[in-house]
Amino acid sequence: MEKTNCKHIAIIMDGNRRWAKKRGLPQDFGHKKGAENVVNITRAMKESGVKYLTLYAFSTENWQRSKEEVHTLMQLLREYLDKEFKEIMDNNVRIIFIGERDMLSADIQQKMADIESKSAQNQDLTLCIALSYGSRQEILSAVKKATQMVLDKKIGINDLSQETFSSLLYTADIPDPDILIRTSGEQRISNYLLWQIAYTELFFTETLWPDFGKEELQNIIEKFTNRERRYGKG
Repeated sequence: MEKTNCKHIAIIMDGNRRWAKKRGLPQDFGHKKGAENVVNITRAMKESGVKYLTLYAFSTENWQRSKEEVHTLMQLLREYLDKEFKEIMDNNVRIIFIGERDMLSADIQQKMADIESKSAQNQDLTLCIALSYGSRQEILSAVKKATQMVLDKKIGINDLSQETFSSLLYTADIPDPDILIRTSGEQRISNYLLWQIAYTELFFTETLWPDFGKEELQNIIEKFTNRERRYGKG
């Protein structure tokens, strides 16, 4: 892939269940295929020179799905944390997780912490997994932290800037996305990185996530390169 000056791409990975349904397969086959594609897309991002990739893996709203599906997803997550992430880390990729960790089981939280620790020194790409994540909750949490800082007289109310607020979000050390991609044809943001995507270029594709590949990614990056980003300046 050609190198790009795009630093950060965020993706809403949508369409696993529809991919399985189209093929007459149980929905967990779609989730497995989608999980496998994370490795492929991470590799493609690294080849293109992207430095940050944030993937929406499981939202706080997803907890409302059936107990059976949530259980299947959590089991798949355990397997993925044990196996697939090792390949990603071995390619000099740093892995971090954002979201409401306390909603996840203790063993999954421990696996996440171990992966973050083991990959902390990797530098080619940072893979950020949004897991049990909801942007409204993230923003609310940052508001509470900022309020406590004012009450503790660590900052004055007039000292609270956009930069300070951004530093209180889960993505504190990550630049805002240049590109947001949503697969499967849906054209919603779905409570994802609401603060961070204020000036992000949005791309929606009909392709279901398990079928989203390197060629389509390259096409989106090329379209991004040809867009003029004005940031409200006219």
